[in-house]
Amino acid sequence: MPHFNSSIFRPSMLTLIGIPGLESVQFWIGIPFCGMYIIALLGNFLLLVVIKVERSLHEPMYLFLAMLGATDIALSTCILPKMLGIFWFHLPNIHFDACLLQMWLIHTFQCTESGILFAMAMDRYVAICDPLRHASIFTQRLLTQIGVGVTLRAALFVAPYLILIKCRLNFYWTTVVSHSYCEHMAIVKLAVEDVQVNKIYGLFVAFSVLGLDIIFITLSYIRIFITVFKLPQKEARLKAFNTCIAHICVFLEFYLLAFFSFFTHRFGFHIPSYIHILLSNLYLLVPPLLNPIVYGVKTKQIRDQVSRIFCCNYPS
Repeated sequence: MPHFNSSIFRPSMLTLIGIPGLESVQFWIGIPFCGMYIIALLGNFLLLVVIKVERSLHEPMYLFLAMLGATDIALSTCILPKMLGIFWFHLPNIHFDACLLQMWLIHTFQCTESGILFAMAMDRYVAICDPLRHASIFTQRLLTQIGVGVTLRAALFVAPYLILIKCRLNFYWTTVVSHSYCEHMAIVKLAVEDVQVNKIYGLFVAFSVLGLDIIFITLSYIRIFITVFKLPQKEARLKAFNTCIAHICVFLEFYLLAFFSFFTHRFGFHIPSYIHILLSNLYLLVPPLLNPIVYGVKTKQIRDQVSRIFCCNYPS
């Protein structure tokens, strides 16, 4: 076809330009991004260590939190090193297959995080609405199955992204990706061929994974609130709310950023491209940064263990 004449057939390299329109200040943008990454790594590693060494925290809520921390470390590590290479060292090139691998890892970890948040909501639902059966339902075996299940669900749902790109899209208008990491739609938009199937499947994954998770999480918390408001004692109501508040904060932070980024990227045609990219970056960097802080501040058991770790180095 004529429009293939000036196109590129199966490029071996792509070029990530970073944040379009802000190339001159990307060096300075990289400084707070690097700071966020370091704090996220330290916070989540500390969270994992505290949960591992303290046997009293070997409960479903904290084990799910450990899964969330490990996912956050993996997600931010998929993005930041390459992004800082673009911002600071002018290393924008990436092999096409490496770009697809980064894309698959990023979206897989995003879906995994959503699945873990759903599992945490179910844990709180059973703990508050059916406390006598909580220990018998959330056994170690079930926790392992949930961890494997949400990871496999994410990997299998995202895998067709790779297949649809590798098997359907052969010709590309350009090798320049207007993004700071390899995002699915940013790569698909480079293709000359019809990408309707790719777009539809991307929407299907977003709504069947993130969409269903957010629906079930919302329903579980509606049921939790109904149960809590029926408790006769004010102290019992406050205690029940306190066990959920950290999860609600993380839930709102993750999904609000996710859907705002998702819809502006696809339907916000009048929003400048650098706003799209900054939102996408913040969506992937802010949850790993805030999750250990929120849980560390709002969860007394974790706060006490962190204080014990640091205080033991400074005996009075």
